[in-house]
Amino acid sequence: FLMHKVWDSEAECIALAATRARVVDFFWRNPDPEVVRIVHGEGALACWQVGSREEAIRAAEAGCDLVVAQGIEAGGHVRGTFSLLALLDEVLEAVDVPVIAAGGISGGRAMAAVLASGATAVRVGTRFVAAEEAGAHPVYLNVLFGARAKDTVYTEAFGANWPNAPHRVLRSSLEAAQRFEGDVVAEYTSQYTGNQLVMRKFEAFAAPLRATGHIEAAPHWAGEGVGAVRRLQPAAEIIREMAGEAEDLLKKWG
Repeated sequence: FLMHKVWDSEAECIALAATRARVVDFFWRNPDPEVVRIVHGEGALACWQVGSREEAIRAAEAGCDLVVAQGIEAGGHVRGTFSLLALLDEVLEAVDVPVIAAGGISGGRAMAAVLASGATAVRVGTRFVAAEEAGAHPVYLNVLFGARAKDTVYTEAFGANWPNAPHRVLRSSLEAAQRFEGDVVAEYTSQYTGNQLVMRKFEAFAAPLRATGHIEAAPHWAGEGVGAVRRLQPAAEIIREMAGEAEDLLKKWG
């Protein structure tokens, strides 16, 4: 939820989410005690994704039950401004609530590293783009499978509909968008309304599975852990693979 103030409709939306989910997760704006109160009032847990020690402290003071510490290595929109391990060191020292690590975690080794550093759990994004259940566009997947950390870029370029919001994408998609001379990058049919919709150049939307057009110029979100993404897999298989490798490494490290 992105908000400056909790209007009545937003409060209703948050309350409804809290009746349907065990955890309601917030991102981007400053931690707000009012929305945490709404979540708790419906019996759910409140979580806030943060990018700094100060923000983590505000989240804990607002009553959040847990926080997600997101490093600059993350794909998609990025709250963090420096590396995850450095951020974890500051956040773990500053708050008593459980801390989930996020940013660049796509394989078991990275997962083991942050758990060994004191994180309670991990949040994984880029690896699950390649989950069969995600329905990512084949053009996006094909580029993702061949990418490495050096192929990602931290930018604000895809901000036509969300300005001043840093994010990390594959450099190839940024370069394709910069070369693209038109306005409409892709078209697709809404799965909810059946309406024909368009994606415009530099908008912050990933192309849906059945979109047509210049998909290479749509944002291809990817974190620095993209090198671990090599094939399409069921989500359960990804979890077993990552958790198994992390468990083996943690045992090895003692």
